[in-house]
Amino acid sequence: MDRQKQRMTLTAAAMLVPLMAACGNEKADGGSGSVGAERPVTGVRWSVDSVTTDGSTHKAPAGAHVTIDKGRAEGSFGCNKFGAEATVDGDRIRLSKTMSTEMACENKPMEFEETLARTLSDREFEARVDGDRLTLTTDQGDTVRLTKAEDAPLSGTKWTVTTPETDGRAHLTFDAKKGTVSGSLGCNKVNAEATVRDGDITLGRPSTTRMMCEDSLMADEKALLRLFDGKLKYGVDHRTLTLTSENGTSVRAVAE
Repeated sequence: MDRQKQRMTLTAAAMLVPLMAACGNEKADGGSGSVGAERPVTGVRWSVDSVTTDGSTHKAPAGAHVTIDKGRAEGSFGCNKFGAEATVDGDRIRLSKTMSTEMACENKPMEFEETLARTLSDREFEARVDGDRLTLTTDQGDTVRLTKAEDAPLSGTKWTVTTPETDGRAHLTFDAKKGTVSGSLGCNKVNAEATVRDGDITLGRPSTTRMMCEDSLMADEKALLRLFDGKLKYGVDHRTLTLTSENGTSVRAVAE
């Protein structure tokens, strides 16, 4: 049967399924470790640059990444997400009990995904860190090259709100030089003063347009408006922004 037809199209909340059988009865230990005291591997989001197998190098698509932390390795092959138990011992990293979603993705190099999946699944690697670059090499000579992923800047990035869900209509852009934030609440446009300092953002009273929209959008707009005229805690994790107000309102957004 054609391999593409064998793929199951799953939702974003799909359960992970085994890629390969676990080897023996090995279990991951605490998993927290590093390659050299000053060159940590864990707790870092590593973007996959390429994978080399059988003498051929395959360039990774945008989005392929790996994070190893607290006995787990999690990431994406470029489309499908994966997870595995991870043991870090000196310069050796072992991944076991690898699980992955099985989505058939359009405009994604599925051949690369399969190659990377085979290389990372239930394997042991020698890890070498050189500045912001990580190289994982198997005993057979297969190599995965990765680069430390930088967080998107708060200022100048268009942050599309994902929680609450507004079908991508709500977005915010901070301008550090002007000390402002502007964007859309999903229906109405919004502008306000914004001062960023020491992990906090102080938003001024919002100025908005006065359009009337469908009830669901207006409800989401009211939730977003509760962010303004007060102080927020914020955090950026790669391309995800979290805003939390003193009144308990929490908003998540992703960088475009």
